[in-house]
Amino acid sequence: MTDADVVVIGAGAAGLAAAHRLAERGISTLVLEARDRTGGRAHTVITSAGYPVDLGCGWLHSADRNPWVPIARALGFGIDETLPGWGGRLSRMGFSEAEQADWFRTREEFYARLERAAAEPDRPASTLLEPGNRWNHMLDAISTWANGVELHRLSVHDYYRYDSTDNNWRVREGYGALVSRYGAEAPVRLGTPVRRIDWSGRAVALETDRGSVRTHAIILTVPPSVIAAETIAFTPSLSPAKLAAAHGLPLGVDNKLYLALEGDWPEIDGNWHVFGSAERTETAAYQLKPLGQPLVEMFTGGKLALDLERAGMAAMMAFALDELAGVLGSRIRTHLKPVAASAWAGDPFARGSYSYALPGHAEDREAWGEPVGERIFFAGEAVSSHDFSTTHGAYLSGLEAADRAAAVVPVTR
Repeated sequence: MTDADVVVIGAGAAGLAAAHRLAERGISTLVLEARDRTGGRAHTVITSAGYPVDLGCGWLHSADRNPWVPIARALGFGIDETLPGWGGRLSRMGFSEAEQADWFRTREEFYARLERAAAEPDRPASTLLEPGNRWNHMLDAISTWANGVELHRLSVHDYYRYDSTDNNWRVREGYGALVSRYGAEAPVRLGTPVRRIDWSGRAVALETDRGSVRTHAIILTVPPSVIAAETIAFTPSLSPAKLAAAHGLPLGVDNKLYLALEGDWPEIDGNWHVFGSAERTETAAYQLKPLGQPLVEMFTGGKLALDLERAGMAAMMAFALDELAGVLGSRIRTHLKPVAASAWAGDPFARGSYSYALPGHAEDREAWGEPVGERIFFAGEAVSSHDFSTTHGAYLSGLEAADRAAAVVPVTR
């Protein structure tokens, strides 16, 4: 006897997509979620002033092929199709036209070297930096925002394989709110962390904080960082190759701090992007008045994000004030108040923000996605070879895992 034909572990984008697909196929499903909410690393909160802000994913990356766009429209969510003004940051910060041209030339030359290096043996992406170039810190900072890690820990092959159409939109009510609404009808048990997976018998037995569950197959959507930390035990143990893949795909760290913007700032429109400094890797990216709201979003990545998370809210706030004062003047210091912040490194069910491949480990994504014993299937953004670190990559991996599970599971209901 089983409790469901398939049990999905994790109610994030991948898990909810898998549950939807299995339901369409008439396969009984149960989703076990460790947190007290759905969405996983998609998490919208409402500020005291009533504004939705995303502590997790915020951009509909590659929106022209992102499946969450039609899902959002079908569910009545609003989409802001304004493209982010990332390319105008230097101009807003007072850099000359010659300096901006030098930056864009340096950036394109770096990506050209990345493309050539992708055909060579894998190595750290930092080896592609031009020694002494004034923009190296900026290239490194961008990696911390895009990958959650500095270039010296990032695989060249993995960095090159990420596929973006450069169309990035936003969900007005929040990306996390969209993912949760999409999963509203899924059979989810919240507050049910899985502690052990025993696949030694005919059925797969799961031990959770709320009792035991038996099933024919499972779809595991937890990040590889959780498996690498051995917070879930397996009987029999996972193979050394599977564990090596988990360790080869750690989660980088990216965090957000939202600040209420008080006073009149007519010079700032709703697509105002700046960063703290081009002279150091440890700097943050800022969007002022996102979606026209009187807020500032600070985005930090890599070592800086981890250090500030560990130091606490006061340290995050002080860092933001110092950087923003350097860009906008000291007046800004008295017009900002913290309203919400993320702390993904300390989340025991994520242990980071999104996956990256260590040098020499780009192929671990394929290895991580391979089923175990035709009864344990894997999904999540880390499985995707080209859409990793994105919510649509997680969604698509959930559909694929569900199809794989459906092909081998005997339907009992």
